[in-house]
Amino acid sequence: MISVETSPRAGRRLRTIGAATLMAGALIAWQAAPALAASAPDSFSDLAKQVTPAVVNIQTTQTIQEQQEFQSPFPPGSPFEDFFRHFAPEGQNPFGQPAPQGPMTALGSGFVIDAEGHVVTNNHVVQDADEIQVKFGDGKEYKATLIGADPETDLALLKIESDADVPYVTWGDSDALEVGDWVMAVGNPFGLGGTVTAGIVSARGRDIQSGPYDDFIQTDAAINRGNSGGPMFDMSGRVVGINTAIYSPSGGSVGIGFAIPAALAQDVVSQLMQDGSVERGWLGVRIQPVTPEIANAVGLGEPEGALVAGLLADSPAEGALKQGDVILDFAGTPVRELRDLTRAVASFEAGGRAEITIWRDGSRQDVSVTIGERPGQQVAEAMQGGEASAAAMLGIEVVPLDEQLRAQLQLGDDAAGVVVTGIDPRGSAAKYGIERGDVIRSVDGKEVNSPRELVDALDRSDGDAVLLLIIRNGDDHYVGVELKGA
Repeated sequence: MISVETSPRAGRRLRTIGAATLMAGALIAWQAAPALAASAPDSFSDLAKQVTPAVVNIQTTQTIQEQQEFQSPFPPGSPFEDFFRHFAPEGQNPFGQPAPQGPMTALGSGFVIDAEGHVVTNNHVVQDADEIQVKFGDGKEYKATLIGADPETDLALLKIESDADVPYVTWGDSDALEVGDWVMAVGNPFGLGGTVTAGIVSARGRDIQSGPYDDFIQTDAAINRGNSGGPMFDMSGRVVGINTAIYSPSGGSVGIGFAIPAALAQDVVSQLMQDGSVERGWLGVRIQPVTPEIANAVGLGEPEGALVAGLLADSPAEGALKQGDVILDFAGTPVRELRDLTRAVASFEAGGRAEITIWRDGSRQDVSVTIGERPGQQVAEAMQGGEASAAAMLGIEVVPLDEQLRAQLQLGDDAAGVVVTGIDPRGSAAKYGIERGDVIRSVDGKEVNSPRELVDALDRSDGDAVLLLIIRNGDDHYVGVELKGA
């Protein structure tokens, strides 16, 4: 569990953790208030008895090979630093403090979703783990296998093997949740074991800047260290969210918690179960918000949509979209803010044809684009192609280094390469210390400027190891990575 610190003046931190706590409040001016949709339950005991058998404690073990400084790989204040803090494995030390040598353990929560033993949790709970143990409330314990993980939504899917069917819970309809609805969570705060807490839905659609697909349910349920990956239930005992983060100035709960909605989690988990990875569409454009001033300048009645600031290399949108277009609707989804477009494109099938409504030259126009597959995903699939592939052993996902990423990583305009966005903990890259946010400039002296060039350069390697030139914290340094028998 990690903190995401914002500006010192704000003095606040986001901590990735999970669960919920009962928050009580007084009814004020009840005589003037409208009738409540549902009164507070007299007790949560029946609901707790129904769902707690399927909620599990998760313990992971990670071996640290040598004494090292555990610190952010990104410059202070960089948006990538927030990303790192949010997704780094739970239980690791704050930036700048020495990491212990030898085995490290971390605790989290999860829940079983079928009789076959599939377990859902947060990615940051199991990330980089060498071993994963799942323990039920009745004391039964199992070794778990990681089926797949999606760092961008902070979700992971595990599998346990049992001779008998295991208790499980089912998904609910998070879209039907309304502000003020009661919810209940079960988790493993501070390693104490199964703990039941409750609260209400405080807000919907929260963006806490943890990733491109933020759409969190906010709750006044307390979320504490060790509860990451725990389920949030509606009053019928169905999972409507996965508790993931809190807003906190002190590290403890102050009644502002966040959960990944089930509507998002279900789709991700389904893809992980089927393919072990998540397929996302790619439009290939850089976008920025439409401010009132921009809307006025281009003749829009109100600030809405996503302004195309530029097209990326090999963009699927080339020939259909151009710099200065404002995207108002994507495949039937209105684009009121940037994340509407990001989510809609990501959920669109690669290879499918999307109808897009844009604002260009003072009028609405419709264009059609064949959506591509995200470059990082293409590399991941190429790396899983065959046992003999050098790229397969490296085990990373990368995207091209564009202007936006150069700015975020505080690199010069002449910086080139590919940015590491995901790491398979079983691959060579993780073993030799490659981290998210590293920029790979060259392989054995050969420059790489695209995911495909990286794959080709790795597969052309004649030796058992390659020499990577990477940029980290603005500085160049070399990393030798063995490819055989890793």
